[in-house]
Amino acid sequence: MNTLPAPLDVEPAPPSTGAEATREDKQWVVVERIAQARRDPDRILQHAIDEGLAQCRRPTASLGLSAVGAGLIVGFSAMAVGVVSSMVSSGELALPVRLAQAMVYPLGFVMCVVSGTELYTEHTATSLYPALDRRTGFAGVLRVWATVLVGNLIGAALSAALLTLADPVVGAAEGYGMVGHHLVDPSAGGLFVSSLLAGWLMAMGAWLVLATPPGVAEVAAIFVVTFLIGLGGLHHSIAGSVEAFLAWWVAGVLGPWDVLRFVGIAAAGNLVGGSVFVALLNHGHLRSTRAGVNESHA
Repeated sequence: MNTLPAPLDVEPAPPSTGAEATREDKQWVVVERIAQARRDPDRILQHAIDEGLAQCRRPTASLGLSAVGAGLIVGFSAMAVGVVSSMVSSGELALPVRLAQAMVYPLGFVMCVVSGTELYTEHTATSLYPALDRRTGFAGVLRVWATVLVGNLIGAALSAALLTLADPVVGAAEGYGMVGHHLVDPSAGGLFVSSLLAGWLMAMGAWLVLATPPGVAEVAAIFVVTFLIGLGGLHHSIAGSVEAFLAWWVAGVLGPWDVLRFVGIAAAGNLVGGSVFVALLNHGHLRSTRAGVNESHA
């Protein structure tokens, strides 16, 4: 995810002298920091449109390689969840296991944000904004979605392969098996709704990152939404695909059809959650509000 410079230009403070100048300078720093931290929703939307437009114009090879990198990185979330699941309990997902999983689940996602790699669940909303604003066509959006999804899945498979080779050291096979059952036990409808909620949260996380100044606030925003995904046991198509591959290759509790079923339903649910509940709603209500304000001033 590419971050954007902080908006809201603040006029320079008037010159002062002596102790009064020191006091006024300190007050001005506080005001400036508040202005940078609090961003106008219309400006956030414009940043989201610009970000999405940059994604749609990015060469396919560059986008794909970045997506592979994100798929590899998010595999560390799957590893962390597998490790704590093995350590805490070998039974069903009890409260200690769920809390431990939720605490470590965000790690791979935070690394994706900081590294600037491209994750599918970010693009379900971000790349759609310029199309909704008629700045680009939907064909470009579909290209971004497809490229990033395929790249992420390639990276996820590579990550799972490396973790499979490393499992004699990591020792998380039992945990991978537990998580694998959690991926395939729900009905198709339950899995879709769970994935929809996860996609909604991830796209909301991308929006929050755009709404906050670069730095710790970005990490906190993505940690919060991915913690909720982990706490709720919701299904993320890319992190879940690493978990599914590991449950197949290491734990032996899943088969290829189970993995394919999970990835297909989870990717569709993530897409609907991010595009409908974040992109369409954010763009719709902010543009409608702006149009109403313009009409009232006319």
